[in-house]
Formats: sequence, C-alpha cells, structure tokens
Amino acid sequence: MKSNYLASFTRRLTGYFIKGLLLTVPIGITVYVIVAVFMFLDGLLPFEWPGISILLILIGTTVLGFLGTILIQTPLLQLFDRSLEKVPLIKFIYTSVRDMLSAFVGKEKRFNKPVVVKMSRESGVYKLGFITLKDLHDLGLPEGKSAVYFPHSYNFSGNLFIVDNDLISPLNASSDEVMKFIVSGGVSKI
Repeated sequence: MKSNYLASFTRRLTGYFIKGLLLTVPIGITVYVIVAVFMFLDGLLPFEWPGISILLILIGTTVLGFLGTILIQTPLLQLFDRSLEKVPLIKFIYTSVRDMLSAFVGKEKRFNKPVVVKMSRESGVYKLGFITLKDLHDLGLPEGKSAVYFPHSYNFSGNLFIVDNDLISPLNASSDEVMKFIVSGGVSKI
C-alpha cells in the first residue's frame, strides 16, 4: 500500500515538474533572448544610461531610412548595389542578405503564397511550403513548374524545390500562420 502511494506521488510530482518546464522554458528562453539582444545593442555605443544606445540606434536607423527614401533611394542605391556586386565574396553575402530580408519584410514579399505539395504521385506524403516563383523560363525549365521553398522545422533554413504545378495546392491560411506551423514542427496551431 505504501509503495503504491509512493509510486503515485512520484508520478504526480514528475507530471507537475514537466508541466512546470513546459510553462517556464518558453518564457525563460524568450526573456533571455530579449535581454541578450537588449544588452548587446545597449553596449554598442558608450553611454552610461541604460537604453540610450538602443534609442539612438532606432532613431539613427529611422533617419537613415527616411534620408535614403527621400534623397538617395534610386540612383545612389543602384550605384552602391552595382559596386558591391563586382566584388565576388561581398556580392554573394550582400545580395543573399538583401534578397532574404526583402523576401520577409520588403515590398516584394516572397513567402506570401502558402501551398501544400504532394511529394510524389504515388505516395501520400505532403509538405508545406511557399511558392517563390511561378515562371522558371529564365532557368530554361519548361512551363508547368514552380519554385517552392520548404522551411525547416526548428530552424531558420530550408530547401528550394522545383515542383510540377499539378502537385501543388494553395492553402487557405495566412503565410504567418503556415510559417509558424512549419518552424514549430507542426506543434503550433493554424
């Protein structure tokens, strides 16, 4: 009787511990990342008052964005782009980062068409992804194929596949919800 009670108590205690982990770990990691980013940004400029560096960085970035839009948007930005694109290693890094940022937050968002793709005609395996390009004529590929980006779960990376259009079906969900669902490994609800 006593060992039954002890086993039951131990199972309940273990269950409470696991539930506690499920409650505290996401909050703890979120707080840790926010504090780490805050401390890093606040340490970039040598000011004594906490938060002043972040405020100045936000103001400076906004002013640069404003000036860039008003004064130097097209001609100087194009000149800058052409200059960087002539240096092999810098070209690769710069254009990759620029294109990735514009795909997520620019005017030309690329991850705005969520789809489900049947991975082969015979299997019942499907993957969630995003159409990034429908016309692949510039690559020398025949019509009827699209470029589909498949993000990885629990990671900020992915793979690009060329897929027959008849294997692609649009999803009736927002891009943000689908991306969150994929990155969470299917744990987050759509």
